[in-house]
Amino acid sequence: MKVGIIGSGGREHAICQALSKSKKVNKIYCFPGNAGTSLIAENIDLELDNFQKLKDFILEKEINLVIVGPEQPLVDGITDYLEKFKIKVFGPNKIASQLEGSKIFTKNICKKYNIPTANFGVFKSQTDSNKFLDKSKFPLVIKADNLASGKGVYICENKKQSYEAIKEIFNGKFGEAKNVLIEEFLKGEEMSFFIISDGTTYQNFGTAQDHKRVMEGDKGKNTGGMGAYSPSRLINKELEKKILAKIINPTLKAIKDLGTVYKGFLYAGLMIVNNEPFLIEYNVRMGDPECQTLLPKLDTDLFDILNSCCDNELSKIEIRWNNKKSLCIVMCSKGYPDTYKKNIEIKNIDFIDLQPNDYLFHAGTVLKNNSVLSNGGRVINFVSQSDNFSDARNNIYRLINNLNWPGGFYRKDIGYKVIDE
Repeated sequence: MKVGIIGSGGREHAICQALSKSKKVNKIYCFPGNAGTSLIAENIDLELDNFQKLKDFILEKEINLVIVGPEQPLVDGITDYLEKFKIKVFGPNKIASQLEGSKIFTKNICKKYNIPTANFGVFKSQTDSNKFLDKSKFPLVIKADNLASGKGVYICENKKQSYEAIKEIFNGKFGEAKNVLIEEFLKGEEMSFFIISDGTTYQNFGTAQDHKRVMEGDKGKNTGGMGAYSPSRLINKELEKKILAKIINPTLKAIKDLGTVYKGFLYAGLMIVNNEPFLIEYNVRMGDPECQTLLPKLDTDLFDILNSCCDNELSKIEIRWNNKKSLCIVMCSKGYPDTYKKNIEIKNIDFIDLQPNDYLFHAGTVLKNNSVLSNGGRVINFVSQSDNFSDARNNIYRLINNLNWPGGFYRKDIGYKVIDE
């Protein structure tokens, strides 16, 4: 079988590597891929927003299954477009993808279907937002409505911070802003909860704990994710039942009530308060770096899982996982999530001593003249599995120490709540 993967990050490299292990997959194309995917697939330099060129290439090469990694093409309707040409695509359609494309769309579903979430208000201008903030209690959470690569969320401790957040959003920091979302602050602990759905049935696809803030101790600006570990320390059978009954099932019903179905990964970002789940937001694809953390734990053939979803046959698949603890640390370009330099050589990357339970996934990298160069903010993902999280993290420190990249940095406390407390 021939498989195409749309995307260029660490998530896509992890998907690519998992698929390369399948005996049913004999060729992988990545659009556009990165320096890491080029080692196990053929990178094709096509723009992700040029659906027609993607379609033409897929049909010409007779690709059997296309997997969409990032959110933007899904929100833009790539699944709907490709399916018009009888191309098999793994990923939700445009309507279902609004769960991530518009936070207000999701909040309105929560309100209609009684899904537990933070109380919220929607404001259409900077003036209206500031009037509300003038009489509000803090802390508050302020969010851009549209896609923001995981960065359009502000936790504001006072009026000054909130005014600045509103100003940045309406001034277009995350694209054109027609609305802003202001939410109550929920005090608890975050957890990532994943399912995979074929439109008729679904199965759980693991849990993880992400570390969004750029600095140790969960301080500093929001990022796309500085690291993660799996499984989450918070998950238990009682909590899982509540998540499915109160959040996942009503959401899938809401999508059906809109006249469509949900096919693909669904990632619920949750706040857990006294073992009660509250929905923070949805992502309509695998998380990054949660995907890199989870997939090494998967014992079932990933191709079989994804292909069965497209064929409405997920119920025939038994998804099996190993019992190891998995941890991921993301190495970033100095300056991220603000301004940073690109095209800095990452030396020694081809000579990292990976043991059987160690993984190295490329994210923002590019191959030029046989050298691996940085090409983004989040650049390399190191993952290790062990019987405990502490050993997994120490294994990663050993790998990082062998890397020669003075232009990079990483958080040194990933997993601290499950290791150090």
